[in-house]
Amino acid sequence: MTVNVIRYQHEGLKHWGVLRSGKVTCIPGPFVTTGDLLRSTNIGDLLKLDGPTIDLAAVSLLSPVTSNQQFVCQGANYRQHMIESGVDPDVKAFNMIFTKAQSCICPANSDVIKPNGVQFLDYEVELGLILRKSIRESVTVTGANLHEFVAGAVVVNDYSARDVQIPQMQFYKGKSFRTFGPVGPWLTLLDASNIAMLDKLQLKLTVNGEVRQNDNSANLVYKPAETLTELSKVQDFEAGDLLATGTPAGCALSVPSPGKQRLAALLPERKKWQIFQKVQAGRAQYLKVGDVVEASIRSTDGSMDLGVQRNRIVAES
Repeated sequence: MTVNVIRYQHEGLKHWGVLRSGKVTCIPGPFVTTGDLLRSTNIGDLLKLDGPTIDLAAVSLLSPVTSNQQFVCQGANYRQHMIESGVDPDVKAFNMIFTKAQSCICPANSDVIKPNGVQFLDYEVELGLILRKSIRESVTVTGANLHEFVAGAVVVNDYSARDVQIPQMQFYKGKSFRTFGPVGPWLTLLDASNIAMLDKLQLKLTVNGEVRQNDNSANLVYKPAETLTELSKVQDFEAGDLLATGTPAGCALSVPSPGKQRLAALLPERKKWQIFQKVQAGRAQYLKVGDVVEASIRSTDGSMDLGVQRNRIVAES
């Protein structure tokens, strides 16, 4: 069994709750952070949780990942996305890792603010993994023990200002504007019996109803277990931290082939970025004010559903 957990506000107070069939049962306890919740509860007890319920429609959903948790990301982690990003998947032999600012985390259905001066706003639906416990030393994570390290999964949209990220070579800046990290709507908790479902989830993103991204987590190049093993050699993690595992093909960004990139490297810096600007300006796929982006992740058999995010793009005031 899985358990869908939400963080929400009701009558001016913030709570955690178990979501079942559109009804919310409050989880007793003062859990300020996602880590607090995961350290103090278990899936068995939450499955048995009973008590008064309220309608989901009566609450305001918050991000199930609180803003104190790390937001670590994998880049170019689907083969076709590598190709559209100008990366040769048969040559690239390393896991691309970067971070987003924790302050970009926001509720799943938030408006996404298009910053003044940003022309090329892009979308990236991603499967997010939430860590079950702290990692403070090198560990070996496998499919057999993955459930000991991963508590559950969420929908993430890694919004990106490509005209900051690419010309400035600033992943962190280009991806960390406030509202650029919607998470949720809920956290789906997993155990040993269903952790393998992480390899069978369909990711889909639409813009104004048009399908832009559609792929399966089975096609991840660097899987969760090997990525956590690698990262444990580098940094510490805490319970509740978020690992976004990469986005499928279909982004608005257009990157030249490796051959064209080698030719562009011979050009003066200003000329190279003038060409980049011109090419991207011709891409109608970039998000505009008023666009509506929907991102969803669910298993093909319907047994696991991480929910749907709905974001309207708005101008910075």
